[in-house]
Amino acid sequence: MSIPTPCFPMADSNLRRPIASFPASTFRPDRISGNGTWIRERGRINVKSEAKTDESSSSESTTSGSASSFLSVLCPLLKLFSGGDPSQQRNHALEVATSSLASIARLPWGSRVSSMSIYNQDVSSSPPLRLQLFEFEACPFCRRVREAMTELDLSVEVYPCPKGSARHREMVRRSGGKEMFPFLIDPNTGTSMYESGDIVKYLFNQYGNGRGPSTGLLESTLFTGWMPTLLRAGRGMSLWDKASIDPPPEMLELFSYENNSYARLVREALCELELPYVLYNIGEGSTRMRSLLNVSGSDKVPFLVDPNTGVQLGDYQKILAYLFETYSSAASA
Repeated sequence: MSIPTPCFPMADSNLRRPIASFPASTFRPDRISGNGTWIRERGRINVKSEAKTDESSSSESTTSGSASSFLSVLCPLLKLFSGGDPSQQRNHALEVATSSLASIARLPWGSRVSSMSIYNQDVSSSPPLRLQLFEFEACPFCRRVREAMTELDLSVEVYPCPKGSARHREMVRRSGGKEMFPFLIDPNTGTSMYESGDIVKYLFNQYGNGRGPSTGLLESTLFTGWMPTLLRAGRGMSLWDKASIDPPPEMLELFSYENNSYARLVREALCELELPYVLYNIGEGSTRMRSLLNVSGSDKVPFLVDPNTGVQLGDYQKILAYLFETYSSAASA
């Protein structure tokens, strides 16, 4: 893809370049390429809470299926109120107001790191290979998983799967057998799984030192998890019709935490452009705060790094303008 040279701040040449964490030895030629690398075949491990019966598992699947059906109806309705083309001039006061209300609706979750997280001790203790999450920003069940990742101080490769996805939804179908979100791959354990509740429990069991999810994290989704989706009028749900069809050679990087009102606006844009990125969660108490300070000189999020162009940006309005300018189909022509 040809990317025009933008008039934006350039990144430090010493900044680490993120790459997808698929071991080369496991690549197979019959997989779908998502960002220039082959998706590997994995043995799937079904991870469930011991207390969860087959009946409750079926119940959650039914709930997720009903939610998917509801979203299929809700999506076109919300699109009518979403403000049209996301690349055009926005009413930023309204954008920030609705995103702030969305944050208030989910106030207890997705803002700080659990004091009992084993990865709250040393940034070098992070898993050797990054987790991979296939999701879309407006999905309340995907939001539940992202909140858990903020609490556990986990970095993750995010592969946005908006409605109309050109690449990542097909990857999920090929890898997991069905198009359902969120979908998690943990290359450290060879685990791949659907169902947000199961994913959250797995993350805490694997990376939370045996601790369970914080109070209300799982139960609250059905009550307030939809509020950000409704307040944001479905932003981060559908693919922008002018998005480039070709993924960039390298994944973008985003310093963020789930419940930050400004970072939410940037994640919505990344989803609408179907741009894969490495998400560095920087919740209160994160071990990555020093890394953010070293890169940006500030502790504020969002902060975007694009290794494809060398651009670094910390103002959400400039980030939005840059993303839609750089990764439109017109720019890549």
